[in-house]
Amino acid sequence: MAVLIAGAWPYANGDLHLGHLSSLIPGDCLARYFRQKGEKVLYVSGSDCNGTPITIRAKQEGVSAKTIADRYHEAFQRCFDQLGFTYDCYTRTDTPLHHEVVQDIFSTLYDNGYIYHKKTKQMYCSHCAQFLPDRYVEGACPHCGAHARGDQCDACSTILDPVDLLDATCKLCGHKPELREVEHLYFALSTFQPQLEQLYARAKKNYDWRENALNLTRRYLDEGLQDRAVTRDLPIGVTVPIKGFEDKKVYVWIEAVSGYYSASVRWAKEHHQDISEFWNEQTVSYYVQGKDNVPFHTIIWPAILLGIGKKALPTHLVSNEYVTLERKKLSTSRNWAVWAPDILEHYDPDSIRYFLLINAPETHDADFSWKAFIESHNGELLGAYGNFVNRTLKFIEKLPDFKVDVRPVDAHVEQETQALYTQIGQLIESAHLKAALGELFTWIRSLNKYFDEQKPWQTITTDPAAAYKTLKTCLFSIANLAQLMAPFLPYSSRKLEKALHLNGLKWEAIHCSGKLPEHLEPLFERIDPVQIQVERERLAQQTV
Repeated sequence: MAVLIAGAWPYANGDLHLGHLSSLIPGDCLARYFRQKGEKVLYVSGSDCNGTPITIRAKQEGVSAKTIADRYHEAFQRCFDQLGFTYDCYTRTDTPLHHEVVQDIFSTLYDNGYIYHKKTKQMYCSHCAQFLPDRYVEGACPHCGAHARGDQCDACSTILDPVDLLDATCKLCGHKPELREVEHLYFALSTFQPQLEQLYARAKKNYDWRENALNLTRRYLDEGLQDRAVTRDLPIGVTVPIKGFEDKKVYVWIEAVSGYYSASVRWAKEHHQDISEFWNEQTVSYYVQGKDNVPFHTIIWPAILLGIGKKALPTHLVSNEYVTLERKKLSTSRNWAVWAPDILEHYDPDSIRYFLLINAPETHDADFSWKAFIESHNGELLGAYGNFVNRTLKFIEKLPDFKVDVRPVDAHVEQETQALYTQIGQLIESAHLKAALGELFTWIRSLNKYFDEQKPWQTITTDPAAAYKTLKTCLFSIANLAQLMAPFLPYSSRKLEKALHLNGLKWEAIHCSGKLPEHLEPLFERIDPVQIQVERERLAQQTV
């Protein structure tokens, strides 16, 4: 089976924060899991370096857009590396290859009759003497009244056109823009309504999309799909490959989603591979993103694929809700955020992954608080998982005649462990990662209870055979936990893999090798609860 995992592309105009990480971590868990199963996996993403947010940031700092894009693309790569993300290709949208692929997609849509000419009116700022890209226009959303950009309202997830905004202003100078006639190219999105209705029906029947993706998509379909402009007067981006429009750029909403395909092409060229098995109707694909990106993946990208004759439509939508911070909405403008580089500098990446997965906003918004983060680390990772591993291995270290062999192992524990692979695998494949991790920690707590009930510290003198069976059962459980936890907590699993002399991590029940475990330092270090207040004060001090 070929599995394509496509992670959303963050704008390279500022550091990543916990909201980004929460929505993207599931992609790495899926990639790791399917690789452990032995499936063919292609995991791609990249930095969006062509969007208007980059040019806005560049103007604010008085530097080139490339300077901004380079800075944050490199920062993103560092963060993803530290978190253990296993992208097969992490690229960027300002590469010549991406431009070439996007232009080819655009030309194919044009040649197939799905892109047409249309005279329309566009916002023009006479003060700045330029037509305004959609994100240069801000105002009130006509649907919910919230402050919105000219392309989308983040509050209600409505896709907008700048002319829809109420009390519109130019983001650059604050003046009120005017409407001027201009010719653009439009994508015949409405043409694909019947096929997208079928795609929606299939996803709903198979429970392959998150509820928010189903609900938002149903709303757009019920409203009736509208044709959308695919060209814009932008300073950076992919040049339109159509005669007479060479001075315009391909609109970012059609260009950025095409990055999934261009990243696949880059991977194929670099590794001399054929990408066709990852882009056909048999491909299982997971698109991993936040709620605000849903329509681009359930409406626009499928329509583009249909328009160019590719049948690899999204099969799974892993779309998280939002993350709040200390019960307040994240605000990058006010600096009310926990930035990825900062938290990675001070805390174990497995701790970050664990908290954002076990508290994932899979069905509703979830809150990050420093108290909950530190208490979950100390209580679950250290107190439950780390404690079980440590107490078992420390006990074995004290027994000079302990031998690692397959039998005897408690039959019930062995049976339950084997069943876990099926149960956890099904949860992961249906993108219920929070439930999968929760089940594993329920199992860990039961193993701690098993250790307590068997009392090997007593039976080692009264019934050594029983004590050895208990310890071998616990060692067997730890070896399998290393594998079962690997998609979620790769760093601690790697430590266990090395200490237990495991021959790689697979997705099937295993017994330990005949070698004694190596000495292993504690999997997790305790975090002083004092840090709760330290972090709260730091957050308060940084907020504007």
